[in-house]
Amino acid sequence: MTANSISNRGPRSPVSPILEVRGLCKSFDAVRAARDVSFEVYPGEVLGLLGDNGAGKSTVVSCISGSLKPDAGSILVDGEAVDIDSPQRARELGIETVFQDLALVDSLDVTTNMFLNREILKSKPARWLRWMDRGQMHRESQEILDRLHIRINSVKQPMSQLSGGQRQSVAVGRAVAWGHHIVLLDEPAAALGVEQTALVLELINRLRDEGVGVVLISHNMHDVLSVCDRAVVLRHGLKVAQLETLDGLTTRHLVDLITGVSLGEGDVARHSEAD
Repeated sequence: MTANSISNRGPRSPVSPILEVRGLCKSFDAVRAARDVSFEVYPGEVLGLLGDNGAGKSTVVSCISGSLKPDAGSILVDGEAVDIDSPQRARELGIETVFQDLALVDSLDVTTNMFLNREILKSKPARWLRWMDRGQMHRESQEILDRLHIRINSVKQPMSQLSGGQRQSVAVGRAVAWGHHIVLLDEPAAALGVEQTALVLELINRLRDEGVGVVLISHNMHDVLSVCDRAVVLRHGLKVAQLETLDGLTTRHLVDLITGVSLGEGDVARHSEAD
């Protein structure tokens, strides 16, 4: 799949972004992991958040997802400033996240991981006993995986019995299933094979088609050019470039921006708007 193979790629002009990050700052002691980072995400687009290791990408995503509290700045969802003080609050706002560690519980089965903190409870004999309706959860988990074309032998399998690619697919599939508004993906195709990576990219395209805003962190520039509409480049916690279109760019362009290598005059200037 190439960048030109996606028919709905390109700059968008909706009325307003669904997610805005304004002047976000986060430090860890003397390390300034994010410094005045700002960007927007629009419905039905994939924004690439790019940068080398230590650039601040995961820190920014952790602040949006409620895993970290920013030191300064604001986050707006649908134009309203929100205080995302926990992952649960992020989910209430329609924000789903897949971190590099996947946040899966190996000792639990696929269904329980899919419905973690969203368990379906039986209405009888007494809902207050919090008995889970495992039959309904199994059926809905299988429906989700079937819809997303994720192949698992059984949703009753413990996560520990799945391959790395299957685990990654379950984590991404969970975010796709529940992320009805904004999905944050931190290296979702890391350590996956070609076929499994293609599945993840297909899931990302499906999110776009459903009008979801996606933020994608990836070190694979081919994947970025395949699915991203725009990109923001971070270096040492600072936003150094904002690419309003990726059309015509190559992996070399992106790598040079990430590493700070100077390009020829006008080579990327037409795409880039640095802070």
